[in-house]
Amino acid sequence: GLSAPSRHSTGDKRSFPPRCQLQEPSLYTIKAVFILDNDGRRLLAKYYDDTFPSMKEQMVFEKNVFNKTSRTESEIAFFGGMTIVYKSSIDLFLYVVGSSHENELMLMSVLICLFESLSHMLRKNVEKRWLLENMDGAFLVLDEIVDGGVILESDPQQVIQKVNFRVLQSAKEQIKWSLLK
Repeated sequence: GLSAPSRHSTGDKRSFPPRCQLQEPSLYTIKAVFILDNDGRRLLAKYYDDTFPSMKEQMVFEKNVFNKTSRTESEIAFFGGMTIVYKSSIDLFLYVVGSSHENELMLMSVLICLFESLSHMLRKNVEKRWLLENMDGAFLVLDEIVDGGVILESDPQQVIQKVNFRVLQSAKEQIKWSLLK
C-alpha cells in the first residue's frame, strides 16, 4: 500500500510554522467590569488585575473604550490587546473586559448575567438614576458574579437569590445589634 511521506525522511526543505503556543488555562478570566453613563463617565468599576494600576490609567482606558464603542452596534471590541464585550441600556454602557485570548462567549455570559441581575434588582429600569440609587446592591450583584477576576456565577436567578440572602442576613444582624444595645 501507499504510505504518506514523512516530512523528516524525504529531505523536504519547506519550513513549517512553529506550533501555536497554547495559553495556560486560568480561572482568572475577567480583567475588569465597568459601567459608564452616556457621557462616558464612570458609575461603577472593578479591576481585577494590575493592567491599569492607577485610577488615572483606568479612567483613560474607560474613556478610550467608550469612544471606540459608544456609536457602534457591535457587542464585541478588541482594544489594547484585550477583548471587550459590552451592552448599552437607556443611558448606561456596561463593559466586561478579558485578555485578547479570552473566549467571547464566557465574557458575554458575565455581561448578560450582570445586565439581567441588575434589571431584576432595579425592577427593569437599568438606567443611571436607578443605578445610582441602588449602588450597594449593584456592587453586591457584581461580587456574586465575579470575585478577583474569577467567574463565580452566570445564572441571574442564582445571583439574585444570593444577593437577597446577603441583604436578609445583613438586616437580621442590624436588628440583632439594635436589640442588644
